[in-house]
Amino acid sequence: MPQFQPMTLEERFAIAEKSQAMKDAGKKTEGVMYMIQHYPMPPYLAKFAKSHHGADFLIKNGYNLSEAEAEFGEDWLTK
Repeated sequence: MPQFQPMTLEERFAIAEKSQAMKDAGKKTEGVMYMIQHYPMPPYLAKFAKSHHGADFLIKNGYNLSEAEAEFGEDWLTK
């Protein structure tokens, strides 16, 4: 299994810039969804969202859970 590589600051800025460009182009929903799907949700927020909204909520909405998986394990949503 490959080692987890945290996202660089440059990668985070690139995601934010692309999301903002979508919003500026009048595609607010698409911009928000781009951010949700590409920017990793912090593990503490992912854990909170799972406990309050359920695993299906996180899966259905396409959140980037790479940091939570690295911290809690790949099967944390089904535990």
